[in-house]
Amino acid sequence: MEKWRKVKLTDIIEFNPKEKILKGAIAKKVAMDKIQPFTRDIDQYELDEFKGGAKFKNGDTLVARITPCLENGKTAKVNFLAKDEVGFGSTEFIIVRAREGISDENFVYYLMCSPQIRKIAIKSMVGSSGRQRVQLDMLKNAVISCPSLTEQKKIGKIFKALDDKIYYNKKINHHLEEIGKTLFDEMYPLGNIAQLGNIIKTLESGTRPKDREETDDIPSIGAENIERFGVL
Repeated sequence: MEKWRKVKLTDIIEFNPKEKILKGAIAKKVAMDKIQPFTRDIDQYELDEFKGGAKFKNGDTLVARITPCLENGKTAKVNFLAKDEVGFGSTEFIIVRAREGISDENFVYYLMCSPQIRKIAIKSMVGSSGRQRVQLDMLKNAVISCPSLTEQKKIGKIFKALDDKIYYNKKINHHLEEIGKTLFDEMYPLGNIAQLGNIIKTLESGTRPKDREETDDIPSIGAENIERFGVL
């Protein structure tokens, strides 16, 4: 591992970079409730008229600055915009951007998610109970050990690969759920709704026949019949 150097966060990160969206323009908006705790990707956004808010571009990291959103882990990386497109979101976001030639955007995202930085941000919070916010100057001036840009890219690449795997697994699971729902709807259309008692001959609770006996041609299967993992 190369020698790491002590830096302030503001040395490697651009906080709340300046971007422009014309007042009244329609742009992609991310509300705070669309950010999932400890989840990199932003799955939902809306088109809305720009009246104000934090502005960002692809590659930027959104960090909640208000309690309890920060404590709950609401930190995400923007990846749904077109090239040079600018989006906007809640004023309660801190926008974090890697400095070109100094830091790597993936490394910066995972750095902001790290317990070390989260602890610094949470300890800096001030304000009335339930409405505390991060003191940005304290976060900017926090001193950390930082690797070279080359090593940052290697670290960011490893963690990105893990998050990519999580993302694609979620997509696969969602696809399987949709297939299952479609098959169920085909097998049990809403038009064929019936009461369970009308389609099952015998349905009762109570003691079951002993010694695997059958009563009125109704088989009885108990725990002693199960060998393992539901196999009879």
